[in-house]
Amino acid sequence: MSPAQTRPFEVPEALYPFADQWFERDGTAMHYVDHGAGQPVVMLHGNPTWSFLYRDIIAHLGDGVRSLAPDYPGFGFSEHPPDYGYTPQEHAEWIDAWIQHVDPEPFVLVMQDWGGPIGMHIATRHPERIAGLVILNTWAWPITWEMRLFSWVVGGPLGPYLHLQRNFFADKIVKGGMYYARQKPPEIFKAYTDPFPTPQKRMGTYVFPRAIRQCQDWLTETEVGLSSLADKPKELVWAMKDVAFGREAYIQRWLGYFPDAPVTRLEKASHYLQEDQPEAIADAIKRVVRQVSL
Repeated sequence: MSPAQTRPFEVPEALYPFADQWFERDGTAMHYVDHGAGQPVVMLHGNPTWSFLYRDIIAHLGDGVRSLAPDYPGFGFSEHPPDYGYTPQEHAEWIDAWIQHVDPEPFVLVMQDWGGPIGMHIATRHPERIAGLVILNTWAWPITWEMRLFSWVVGGPLGPYLHLQRNFFADKIVKGGMYYARQKPPEIFKAYTDPFPTPQKRMGTYVFPRAIRQCQDWLTETEVGLSSLADKPKELVWAMKDVAFGREAYIQRWLGYFPDAPVTRLEKASHYLQEDQPEAIADAIKRVVRQVSL
């Protein structure tokens, strides 16, 4: 086993009992989970998370589907490519290449946070790859004024200090984004801070909030393509206590594109709803998988 195929930190097996898989591209190894068999389900994370976020959902789905969950370059167990910018556009290129490598087509796409723009950018360019969609507290269009304000505050002049020096996203935002944070053992939070031990390795957590303001053309291009996915089976699962997305306006915006999509509103879930209500998300995935199988 080469150095590129070793974990940079340890996670208790009881929490994350999955075999490591690696996709190498241009000399850099990206880590992912490939668990089970059957209908492929691709799960995309946001900031500053990784495939660990989906561990309980994968467990609820069991062996009856093929659960595929990558760690973006610079996140989770994945390596940091040289001269990498950590932009959502670059992440989308990596995930597109990884999808071609694991060959799961057609697949059900599950997206949360930045996983939405990244996943939808790929999906709208290759709708033939998509069997269905499960959309979790995310967006895929040019930003609102609230998002722009957040980007200026968290990804502006204070960003290098907050993220690179204080590991703000992993250490503070993750805890604040879980409804049941007080019930979580310390090992959970450690799994979210351990990928970012040094300022150099935290760059991805800083670029994401800054990028909210810097990828408007890319988001516009993605939004234009959403209509190509209108006929796919899909569901929305929405955490209503999410400070970022937990408003009815976001749900209605998605329903403007996909008016027939069922919506599950979770009153006791926050931004990282995969931690708060994994069974509800797994149930939605199972329903979409059943529709795909008809």
